[in-house]
Amino acid sequence: MLRKLLFWSFAVVFPLPLVLTYDFVATAPGPLKFYIFLGLIAYAWWLLSIVLSVRPSWLDRFVGLPAIYGLHGMLGVLAIIAAYVHRDYSYSPSPLARDLGDWGFYGALTVLFFSGFFMSGWLVDRSRLILKTKGFLEIVFRHQLSVWIHRLNLAIVAMIWLHTHLLVRVNQHFAFMMLFDLYTVAALGIYAWKKWIAPDTYLRGTVISNDALGGSTRSMSVGLDSEAATLQPGDFFFLRFEGSSSVSKEWHPFSVTDDNRETLTFTIRQHGDFTRRLDNVEAGTRVRLEGPFGRFESIIQGRAREAPLVLVGMGAGVAPLLSLAAAHHTTREIHLLWAVRSPEDAYYRDVLKEYESAAGSRLQVTVSVGRFRREDIANTLPAEAITKGTFFIVGPNPAVLANQRLLRRMGVSARRIHQERLTM
Repeated sequence: MLRKLLFWSFAVVFPLPLVLTYDFVATAPGPLKFYIFLGLIAYAWWLLSIVLSVRPSWLDRFVGLPAIYGLHGMLGVLAIIAAYVHRDYSYSPSPLARDLGDWGFYGALTVLFFSGFFMSGWLVDRSRLILKTKGFLEIVFRHQLSVWIHRLNLAIVAMIWLHTHLLVRVNQHFAFMMLFDLYTVAALGIYAWKKWIAPDTYLRGTVISNDALGGSTRSMSVGLDSEAATLQPGDFFFLRFEGSSSVSKEWHPFSVTDDNRETLTFTIRQHGDFTRRLDNVEAGTRVRLEGPFGRFESIIQGRAREAPLVLVGMGAGVAPLLSLAAAHHTTREIHLLWAVRSPEDAYYRDVLKEYESAAGSRLQVTVSVGRFRREDIANTLPAEAITKGTFFIVGPNPAVLANQRLLRRMGVSARRIHQERLTM
C-alpha cells in the first residue's frame, strides 16, 4: 500500500516544476494564471501517461503493471478534465493556437473514449451486453488498429506543444520554455528509446514447439538464446514473433508455465484476433521477449511461510499458478483450484499429480468443470486458508472480478487477494 501511495503521489508532484516556474516568471492576472496552470498540469499528465505506457520493468517490480495501467488511465481522465476547464476559461489571440488546442483536446477525448471501450476493462468487464458489443465491433476495430489509435497521443502532444509555443503570454519566458521543452523531450525520448532501441537488448529465442491443448488453448515452448536470469515464479513476458507473416508484430503478454529459465513454456488461450492465429506459428520462428513482469513471487516472499497459498485459475489462467506451485509445493501449504470448461481442458492434470506426489500433504489440487461456487470453495478449503491464506486469481476479466466478489463475501480481505487478468 505504501508503494502505491508513493507511486500515485508522484503524479501530483510531476507537474509542479512547470507550474511553480511559470508562477515565478509570469505576470499574468491571477485567475488567468490559474487556468494556465490547469493546462500545464494536463500536458504534464499526458506526458507522464506516455512514459507509463512503455511499462518500465523496474516500476512493475515496484508496484505491478495493474497499478501502472491504472494510473495511466486515470491520468488520461484527469488530464481531460483539467484541459476542459483550461480551454473554456482561458483565451488566446492566435487563431492557430486556439485551433491546435481544440484539436488536441478533442483528439484526447476521442482516444480516451476509444481506449476506455476497447483497451480497458473498467466498463466492459462489468456488463455482458457491452462485452458482447465490444466483441462484435472488434471484427472491424482489431487490436492492432486499437494500438495505433492509442498512439495518437503522440500527435496530441505535438499539437499542444506547438499550441504552447504560439502563446505570447507563455513563450516570452525563456526559462519556463526551456523547462517545458525539457519535459517534452525527456518523455518522448523515453518513449522512442523504449519502442525502437531497447528491444535490441531484450531476450531472444526460437519457437521449439507449438501444440494444441484442448479446443482453444495452445502450449508454446521457446528456447532462449540466453538464460532468463531475472525470471521469478508467476511471471509473464510480452512476446513479439519476428519470423512469421501470419501474426502481427505487436507485443502480447503470455504467462510462463514452469520455472525453467532456459526454455520457457507459455499456455495461451486463443480468444482474440491475435491469439487465434498462433496455430500458424511454426517451430523455428524467432521471438523477442520483453520482461519478465510480475509481482506474485515478491508478494509470497513478503508473507509468513506458514500462511497458506490459495491459487485460483480459470482455464489458461492456471499457467502462472503452475509456476508458483512448481517453486513452492515442497515448502508451503498450497491449495490450487482450477476451473475448466470440460474434462478435456484439464491438460495439466498429470503435471499437478506429480507435484502432489512430491509435496506430500502440502499441495491440494481441486479441478472443477465450471466455475467454483461459494459452497465449492467452502467445502474445499479449510477454515485457516480462508481466514489467513493469500489468494492469487488468474483468468478472464469477468471471471476474475466474479471470484474477487465471491471471496470478499466469504470474508477474505482485499489485501489478501491478488489477481492477474487475461486481457489480450
